[in-house]
Amino acid sequence: MKNISVIGSGTMGNGIAHTFAQFGYKVALIDISDAALERGLTTISKNLDRMVAKGTITEADKAATLGNIAKFTDLKSGVSNADLIVEAATENMELKLKIFKDIDEFAPANCILASNTSSISITKIASATNRPEKVIGMHFMNPVPIMKLVEIIRGYSTSDEVFLAIYDMSKKLNKVPVEVNDYPGFVANRILMPMINEAIITLNEGVAGVEEIDTVMKLGMAHPMGPLQLADFIGLDVCLSILNVMYQGLGNPKYAPCPLLVNMVTAGKLGVKSGEGFYKYTPGSKDLVVADFFKK
Repeated sequence: MKNISVIGSGTMGNGIAHTFAQFGYKVALIDISDAALERGLTTISKNLDRMVAKGTITEADKAATLGNIAKFTDLKSGVSNADLIVEAATENMELKLKIFKDIDEFAPANCILASNTSSISITKIASATNRPEKVIGMHFMNPVPIMKLVEIIRGYSTSDEVFLAIYDMSKKLNKVPVEVNDYPGFVANRILMPMINEAIITLNEGVAGVEEIDTVMKLGMAHPMGPLQLADFIGLDVCLSILNVMYQGLGNPKYAPCPLLVNMVTAGKLGVKSGEGFYKYTPGSKDLVVADFFKK
């Protein structure tokens, strides 16, 4: 597999495109507008600059990586030559089913179709195609160029051949692939999201403040980032979507999202991406400032 199409140039999509391109694959990066693609490529360029500054890659490596990425706003054109397509669109069931129906129609017959979904059933996604044996989950972690883990999720019909091809390819990307069965939330988010949700419940019940909760988990549990800051980093809308998928799919009330999380998403307080969640985010600043709503 040499030609990779990545659908979505947002946080996960541009990170996935960056990673494949850095390892010499030809990448078609697809999004609905030139503006979205330009934002994605700008992020990739800035992340490569950081790697150059740290000495992990050279300027020549950066140029080669960017040279491996082509932009497309037309889905059919973007996937027409693909050996592997990785979908990294918004965590929305209807959208993903529509995308997979379309790429099944447009992509070459031998092309593998992968989803970077963090919670949605691969079997369900595969049902939108006529090649369920070639559909698989590749759940990368954010930030993709740095984080080693890739959850490899088999759908009900995923073939052994496809699984092994993606497992081996993940190793070639210098990742650590882990095989996971197709249940809501898989492993990473089935464990992580209830922790984040419980931190939000703890805040909502007034047990402690934002900084206090995050400090306890960072200093007491050796987490590199507190759960509320991590929720902001992931995106509160994404956290809510994942919790809803697990709540609906598993039927256990322990996965029910905290009303505070629901209200924050409704109010547009989505974390880093909107500039405010549990903390406020100022461009260029690394200081964490608790959002006014949560100040005592």
